[in-house]
Amino acid sequence: MMHDNHHFHEVNEECRHVMVDYWKSHSKIASLEEMMLDTNAETLDHEEKPEILSMLPDITDKNVLELGAGIGRFTGNLAAKASHVTAVDFMESFIEKNRKINGHHKNAEFLQADVTEMELPENKYDVVFSNWLMMYLADDEVLQLAENVLSWLKEDGFFFFRESCFHQSGDKKRDVNPSFYRSPSLYNALFQSVSEPIEGEKNTVMGFDVVYTKSVQSYIKLKHNQNQLCWLVQKKRMAPSSHHGYKTFQAFLDNQQYSRKAVLSYEKIFGNGYISTGGHVTTKEFVPMLNLQPGQKVIDVGCGIGGGDFYMAKDYGANVLGVDLSCNVIEIAMERSSQQKEDLKVQFEVSDITKRDFPESMFDVVYSRDTILHIPDKLTLFKQCLKWTKPGGKLLISDYCCGPVEKHSDNFKSYVAQRGYVLYTPQEYGKLIEAAGYVNVKAEDRTKQFIEVLESEKKRLTENKEQFLKDFTEEDFKVLLDGWNSKLKRCAAGDQRWGLFYAEKAK
Repeated sequence: MMHDNHHFHEVNEECRHVMVDYWKSHSKIASLEEMMLDTNAETLDHEEKPEILSMLPDITDKNVLELGAGIGRFTGNLAAKASHVTAVDFMESFIEKNRKINGHHKNAEFLQADVTEMELPENKYDVVFSNWLMMYLADDEVLQLAENVLSWLKEDGFFFFRESCFHQSGDKKRDVNPSFYRSPSLYNALFQSVSEPIEGEKNTVMGFDVVYTKSVQSYIKLKHNQNQLCWLVQKKRMAPSSHHGYKTFQAFLDNQQYSRKAVLSYEKIFGNGYISTGGHVTTKEFVPMLNLQPGQKVIDVGCGIGGGDFYMAKDYGANVLGVDLSCNVIEIAMERSSQQKEDLKVQFEVSDITKRDFPESMFDVVYSRDTILHIPDKLTLFKQCLKWTKPGGKLLISDYCCGPVEKHSDNFKSYVAQRGYVLYTPQEYGKLIEAAGYVNVKAEDRTKQFIEVLESEKKRLTENKEQFLKDFTEEDFKVLLDGWNSKLKRCAAGDQRWGLFYAEKAK
């Protein structure tokens, strides 16, 4: 073990030297172009800076720690609202320029330090902010930083960070590029794998709760680039068992690979771009009910890999935000988005819709396909959706439902318990939407259509078995086939139903 630690230390020392040399060569005049590593820096900065600042939690009268502050692109804005800002960077030329630009803010202090070796008081900061930092750190350094930030933050404090993912985004010529372009799910796993004990409490730890992961819109708009991502995570008390983390990178990679593979195998049965019932066929049937107009804003709750969102943007000119709790599916959606030929108004984010909030009357449409079954408190969610919808706006949901509770078979009861679903009859589901305050509610039992769709999906899978086995195993094929046969059995027994729900917000 000693040998491994020594090896890590040597690797990190070497990594640090390479990084210092890299930034020395890109900090000769400490300019904005050097900071952003992009020849179009001024235009990007003009669009991007207000967007990044708008994503922050409220920093009014808060104690803020800014890591990798550079020449102070954000320091002045932070200092204008916060009670105190500590701006940290490991390049002397950057910190000196920051001091020169923002030194007039009496509530700002400037610190030249390496974030991987820095020691700060525990529970001191309300918000920690970083914009492009961890891409310059090795994996174990990111893990160490995550642990440090967790200890530096007060309880319920926030860490906002932004990173380049997947591949390089800036166009500035570099002879070497020692940056780490990680996948978003790796950052999520890293931050959710750290925790700290709470003195005197056995059953609770402090950990990070991911509020959201989403793309920077200005890079999509100006560079058609989905690779710039922001995170907002919050220091919260949690039960150790609610910990989503992986203790080793190997365990994470194995899990990640399988999860991604599972998602892509589902796509084979649902159809290209979809992982929900009926794929493109039911989407083409249901979306016209919304009478979408160009420029209207849609939120897709549980968007999956984005097929429906690309369709609404491409065929109707809608402006779509796709939200999903799964990092794997959003990663695939983002990859697909960057492959689109047209410049579509589609954005994706990883977030828990039950913890997310949006401005009142932001969306024309709330759309959701076979997702809300996972959410126990549906009434509260529907009330939130109503608040986010413009007057006269629409709600369209398809979801798993059930037959009358008293008639459920033991098999169905254990299936629902194992999956953690909370199901209602289509009529009960419609009543919940009405109770939330929607008008013109239409609740339809579409189980007959569900059975027809399941049969056709099963037929497609069986007919394309040879093609399926080029990418997946016989076992993967069996899992899907058994799953579809089980759904058909549950429907035939009257246990499982499928509902379609349409409603409007009063004008």
